[in-house]
Amino acid sequence: MVREQIIRRGISNNQVIDVMQNTPRHRFVPDGVADYAYQDNALPIGKGQTISQPYIVAFMTETLDVDSTYKVLEIGTGSGYQAAVLSPLVKHVYTIEIVKMLAERADSTLKALSYNNVTVRWGDGYKGWPEEAPFDRIIGTAAPAEIPKALIDQLKPGGKMVLPVGTNWQEIVVLTKSKSGKIQKKNVLPVRFVPMVHQK
Repeated sequence: MVREQIIRRGISNNQVIDVMQNTPRHRFVPDGVADYAYQDNALPIGKGQTISQPYIVAFMTETLDVDSTYKVLEIGTGSGYQAAVLSPLVKHVYTIEIVKMLAERADSTLKALSYNNVTVRWGDGYKGWPEEAPFDRIIGTAAPAEIPKALIDQLKPGGKMVLPVGTNWQEIVVLTKSKSGKIQKKNVLPVRFVPMVHQK
């Protein structure tokens, strides 16, 4: 998977390559699709949600440009796989999932695999995690139509956010906040993600 889908397609950060090599993706998918865990596809994980294809996880992780001192917010825990990939690379991952069953299952999987610097919350990702803000980095694994203001507000000056944005057409957007608070956005890759939804 790493050689054919990730390195060959341009991922060059050695830390990202190593963590993709060492994260057991099959543990984050339902038993019925575990045989396909290392193929270059998104897979269903229940409740209409998916685990992203390995290349996209590696691409977003590399683009996020993390450091071992960083506090990271993830919107859309899903299976917990992206949080597991980030875990060895950062100080702490705070991850929010709107589907309660998925939040509970991801939390259980992450704990069973000893990802002890990941905290899972069941809740509305549009609101972020104000009690733990600001964050050095924010990553989204579900697509809002527009970037929620709460997430921009919770990004530390000098920080970076990477998430898919759009409805029918989506692109991964890299948002940076300067030390003075100026926002810049750059579209970097067309993608297809499940929508980010509000809690009802």
